[in-house]
Amino acid sequence: METATENNLPVGKPKWLKVKLPIGQKYTELRGLVDKYKLNTICTSGSCPNMGECWGEGTATFMILGNICTRSCGFCGVKTGRPENVDWDEPEKVARSIKIMNIKHAVITSVDRDDLKDMGSIIWLETVEAIRRMNPETTLETLIPDFQGNTRNIDRIIEANPEVVSHNMETVRRLTREVRIQAKYDKSLEVLRYLKEKGIRRTKSGIMLGLGETEAEVIETMQDIRNQNVDIITIGQYLQPSKKHLPVKEFITPEQFEKYEKIGKEMGFRHVESGALVRSSYHAAKHIL
Repeated sequence: METATENNLPVGKPKWLKVKLPIGQKYTELRGLVDKYKLNTICTSGSCPNMGECWGEGTATFMILGNICTRSCGFCGVKTGRPENVDWDEPEKVARSIKIMNIKHAVITSVDRDDLKDMGSIIWLETVEAIRRMNPETTLETLIPDFQGNTRNIDRIIEANPEVVSHNMETVRRLTREVRIQAKYDKSLEVLRYLKEKGIRRTKSGIMLGLGETEAEVIETMQDIRNQNVDIITIGQYLQPSKKHLPVKEFITPEQFEKYEKIGKEMGFRHVESGALVRSSYHAAKHIL
């Protein structure tokens, strides 16, 4: 493991964090469509390191409910502030984008909308329904916020019945208050438990490493997630979006990621994605199997 220097600045990125340039005919086609029709994907706006690989497999991630979040998490590059009004045409726009791009598997995520009475859950439901109508062959994963644990709002996601429902823990219990600020560790576990209890076939969660957590804490968090009967877990390296965000305390080695993958499989997870460049939607299409 490579750790931070004495003045709390991370050492240079190790060689295993070098990103390969996206290539391939499928990627080129989708890149052209995104540019031509000005489509909004997290893949492009978030400069995801796996964009070429995912697009090559016909998978893309879309963010709904605007690009301003009501929360100010220390790890996240999304803007914080007062969000704009809800665009009630957005479900059709997202569904049309998926059709134009001929996406086989779509991941839908959103900012937190604590300013709304329904916390955005109605738009969530309408988006999934619009995608189903316009793209009946496309499979779906919804990467949802915690909706403050409000089961009425979570029930709308359950009603939509996507193939996979994901909610990220992001970090270990000890660091949650610093990393996620408004979120609560146990509330996120309750959301994951509730989803499974209400019949969601595939549930999923993810954590970032390199924020100062210990190996024991990572394993404890993995077990906490598995105890909610979660099927899929993603484990990746945290990278600082800007100097205003939490610093990287440590770069986790490939060997350590492999160790966590082995531990996760022994715990009983159906799928474990563990690696420096792994993100929430990495290999998402494979998680429906």
